[in-house]
Amino acid sequence: MIKGIAVQKRKESPRWLELAIPVAGILLALVTGAIFLSFLGVSPVKAYREMIISSLGDSYGLSETIVKAIPLALAGLGVMLSFKMLIWNIGAEGQIFIGSLATAAMVRYCFIDNSVVMFCLMVLAAAFAGGAWAAVAGYLRARWRVNEIITTLMMNYVAIHLVDYFVYGPWRDPGSLGFPMTAPFPNSARLYQFGDSRVHLGIIMAIILACIFYWLFRYTRWGYEIRVIGENPKAADFAGMDYLKNVVMVMFLSGAIAGIAGMTEIAGLQGRLQHGFSAGYGYTAIIVAWLGRLHPLVILIVSFLLGALLVGGDTLQIMMRLPLSTTLVIQGLILFFVLGGEFFRRYSIKIISERDSS
Repeated sequence: MIKGIAVQKRKESPRWLELAIPVAGILLALVTGAIFLSFLGVSPVKAYREMIISSLGDSYGLSETIVKAIPLALAGLGVMLSFKMLIWNIGAEGQIFIGSLATAAMVRYCFIDNSVVMFCLMVLAAAFAGGAWAAVAGYLRARWRVNEIITTLMMNYVAIHLVDYFVYGPWRDPGSLGFPMTAPFPNSARLYQFGDSRVHLGIIMAIILACIFYWLFRYTRWGYEIRVIGENPKAADFAGMDYLKNVVMVMFLSGAIAGIAGMTEIAGLQGRLQHGFSAGYGYTAIIVAWLGRLHPLVILIVSFLLGALLVGGDTLQIMMRLPLSTTLVIQGLILFFVLGGEFFRRYSIKIISERDSS
């Protein structure tokens, strides 16, 4: 007879469990999503089939999936860096907007008709703006223990409305027929696009940054310090690691990469700054980072899969007349089940019978 249930912390997580938990989480999310689609009067099999075909079934769908994956990968790498230190940067969306604003300002006021020079100027401007925006929250967290979740989240709204001020006001293109957008960027301020697709240089930047972070965390002292400070700040302080400096630096780099994501989106894809250019990439990047288990190379793979989900979601919206929120629900289900599965990675459940108690 069952007497009770005991929860025990695992001393070591089995290797098979590391793979089984995210796979099982995604499968459960898809099953739950199928139930949700059924309530909407849509065949889940048909919906999932259309999503796969539209995002991965041909060269166009594949290229559009990569286009969606680029800002997700860059922003995901950015928030991963802060999450490694257990600093919760929820402000990647705002940092994307600030990075894009700095990029547009550079094109507007410091334009030089040379693609290489403009690329370097736009990257530096976007990185500095996004980094400084995030470093403010990092300093408040390290110096006065101000909750960085609240500050980064609130700063998102400031950044988004600041961009709106410029695209609705002084930077609005007179030839845009009243739409909130700047004038198109000159060709020298556009990122190189591969072939006839919309895939641009941002994909190379994401891959390079992922490799750099992999090397940084695995082989450098600073990468080790980031992990130690995140896991045990008191031990890090005892070992002489400067908490304030490291937190501000990590938040600066986190925001800088998110700012670069904003630069690639408007210089590589949009060709101008406009209202609502980001489809919530900064928020989705949080899902990317956690599904990727904060591993920079795995984040690239997860970004691609979520990019396919976004492209497939657009198909559901167009062909099946489903609301855009349908895709967001499926995203949320994936995050919910995968993160919920982390409990079973850290703890084991044991059923206690009367025989065991005796």
